[in-house]
Amino acid sequence: MGYQTGLSGLSASSSDLDVIGNNIANANTVGFKSGAAQFADMYANSVATAVNNQVGIGTKLAEVQQQFAQGTITSTNQALDVAINGNGFFQLSNNGSMVYSRNGVFQLDKNGFITNAQGLQLMGYAASSAGVVNTAQTVPLSVPTANIAPQATTKITAGLNLNAQDPLMLGTPTVTAGATNAGTLTTTGATITNTASGTNNDNFTVTFPTPTTYTVTDNTLGTTTAAATYTAGTAIQLGNGETITFTGVPAVNDSYTVAPTAVAFNQNSSTTYNYSTSTTVYDSLGGSQQVNMYFAKTGAGTWDVYAGPSTGTASLIGHANFNSSGTLLGTTDAAGVATATPFVFNFSVPNTDGSSTPQNLTLNIGGTTQYGGKDGVNSLQPDGFAAGTLTSFTIGADGTLTGNYSNQQTSALGQIVLANFSNQNGLVNLGNNEYQQTSQSGVAQISAPGATNHGTLQGGAVENSNVDLTSQLVNLITAQRNYQANAQTIKTQQAVDQTLINL
Repeated sequence: MGYQTGLSGLSASSSDLDVIGNNIANANTVGFKSGAAQFADMYANSVATAVNNQVGIGTKLAEVQQQFAQGTITSTNQALDVAINGNGFFQLSNNGSMVYSRNGVFQLDKNGFITNAQGLQLMGYAASSAGVVNTAQTVPLSVPTANIAPQATTKITAGLNLNAQDPLMLGTPTVTAGATNAGTLTTTGATITNTASGTNNDNFTVTFPTPTTYTVTDNTLGTTTAAATYTAGTAIQLGNGETITFTGVPAVNDSYTVAPTAVAFNQNSSTTYNYSTSTTVYDSLGGSQQVNMYFAKTGAGTWDVYAGPSTGTASLIGHANFNSSGTLLGTTDAAGVATATPFVFNFSVPNTDGSSTPQNLTLNIGGTTQYGGKDGVNSLQPDGFAAGTLTSFTIGADGTLTGNYSNQQTSALGQIVLANFSNQNGLVNLGNNEYQQTSQSGVAQISAPGATNHGTLQGGAVENSNVDLTSQLVNLITAQRNYQANAQTIKTQQAVDQTLINL
């Protein structure tokens, strides 16, 4: 036993106390990884000395090994706080020199770059103005403050229900007497008794083959009823939706024709259409205007469709036809020709703000039905949007930084990358929770979070220190005892020396 052996033990125990104290001091440091002192024994080199006779000369600090175990993740609700869940380090630029860290507390500098507390810039993949991420190289990430460009509306997709029991847009039927009427018949006109009846759109002829009988011919369907007894003042049924009443005595072959009278569409009068709805469209400059759509029932399963700007005039853009099950069968344009794309109408609206005009639009009503029930919208979605300003941003598990804009659009602003190393303990600790690559650590393996052996990210959260205070306090007691024991070896050696001196 010698003083040198005891001194080496004191030095090692002191180093152990330093490491444990550093762990305890950083128990609340974000992203901190605890260290553990590792020791090695020492032997004096001796030529031709039997191995079994070697006596050690103490101990030394072999290394301080970092414990890269995962720390607990705590939510902070700060947009630029990021926690790594799994392997990897953030890559940071220190004036072009790369360092690495697990501390995910970031903020924006005056130029819009994402930096840590020391001003080092966070690295990642840049995104184009269209939100396309370029993975060719890493660059300092920034949050652009420019407006997102507008996108002009080109199509409106509508899923509606048009009430099958809505009335036909018809006025009082037109009654015309036959050219050779010789009797004393008079009439006050035809009366609509069921406004939703499809036969109201048919042409009828009432004929008196004798002064006491009549027949009704549906000229549209080509059907004629059997002769019935005529009684003055008694209503004669026309189809199943209207009647006509005569007074007086008819002559043989007297006749009257009853024809439907269409109601002229007027967008300012709700009595000329059955249902209307509207949506907002955007032009190439991001200007907005409201487009109104109107639907008028003209027959059983047949509807006229009108559209136009709310400040202008709506025009007929086509017709929609439904089968007896309420399913949309087809669409025709205003001229009655089948639309080029099934269920899609083409129309345009004028613009006055300097954008391209007229603005061509399509209205797709492919999801529309005609069921008995209320008229209404199931879905109504125009494409396009106005210009928008950045309101907030979020960070996804794959590191994608997504901007949220005032026009309800989102766009990728960039993607945070992670660096992994073959030997994490080969990194040099620079302080400030920063590490530097060395030949022992191996080259940084850069990839997007979640790829290969790289961890994922959690936005709005930080990774706490992985220091276990309970274990560290126990280790502190052990290191203290070791220090005291090594001091005792020196004291013992001193007593031995004193004995020799006293001989």
